[in-house]
Amino acid sequence: MKNSEVKIVRLLSKIYVPKPWDTIAIILLSLLILIPVFIILHQNLIDPEWPFHLDRILLFLAITTLVTFLLKSVKKFLFLVVIIYCIVLLYGTMFAGYGFKSVYEDYRSMIYAMSDNPNPQDIIVSKLLPFPNKSKVLKAIEYDKPEVRNFALMSTTKHFRSVKGYQQYRQIIQCFAIFKEIQNRWNYVNDPKNREYIATASESLLHFSGDCDDHAILMAAAVRAIGGTPRLIHTKEHMYPEMLIGSKADLENIIYLIKEVLFVKETKGKTIHYHIDERGQVWLNLDYTAKYPGGPFMSEEILGELTLN
Repeated sequence: MKNSEVKIVRLLSKIYVPKPWDTIAIILLSLLILIPVFIILHQNLIDPEWPFHLDRILLFLAITTLVTFLLKSVKKFLFLVVIIYCIVLLYGTMFAGYGFKSVYEDYRSMIYAMSDNPNPQDIIVSKLLPFPNKSKVLKAIEYDKPEVRNFALMSTTKHFRSVKGYQQYRQIIQCFAIFKEIQNRWNYVNDPKNREYIATASESLLHFSGDCDDHAILMAAAVRAIGGTPRLIHTKEHMYPEMLIGSKADLENIIYLIKEVLFVKETKGKTIHYHIDERGQVWLNLDYTAKYPGGPFMSEEILGELTLN
């Protein structure tokens, strides 16, 4: 045996974890490895929507068994494994943007979302009708007008500016700030008799008054003014805005943000409502009838949709 190999063997013998601490180390390390691995698989595997999240329970048990077996196989090098694990998470915390805190937040949001009872609706409709007054509506969504952009900026400085720890959802939080500002000020007023009046976004900013399509246009314009992706949903005698929040994996964090950080009082005892489109993207309801993002749908019948990319 070469001198270098002898030195390595001697070094490993010195850092060997004695009994019963080796068993304790295996349990703790299993949990530390299990959490991020389970989160990654949970977020990327298709959810078969089994009752009581049975699929996720089985996944958790399978990963636990596999990780425990592997750690027992390398019991002599446990101390080295612990050091490597800590170095990886420390590197993620300092440079890669995903470390100790991110693991904790993802796990907390995942558990919260699995215990919550959101109310999704499929928006996959066999045949959508032409969107009414499409050209007028598009023209009215003046997201590039200075007054619309300035209103959006004002809203982001007025609400939720102090929220920390959710950098990846900063833009969504700012869009929620716009929602909160408009909802606090909106006054529903009917259109003139026997006429469909479509107010521009800048016009609605004068008095924050109008009907459902005026509200939807203003909300869509302000959200798009800061880089969000809104769309308008047309139902029978109603129109309301929605906002793209990402995938179902993102939804878990968004549900936690809405119910436990941003709209705690408004959502107490309430559920989150959203649509899932044909590409698996999640759209959150921003209707004026709700006091929080993801409020109940005023009408579930979808006749048309207009997305602003």
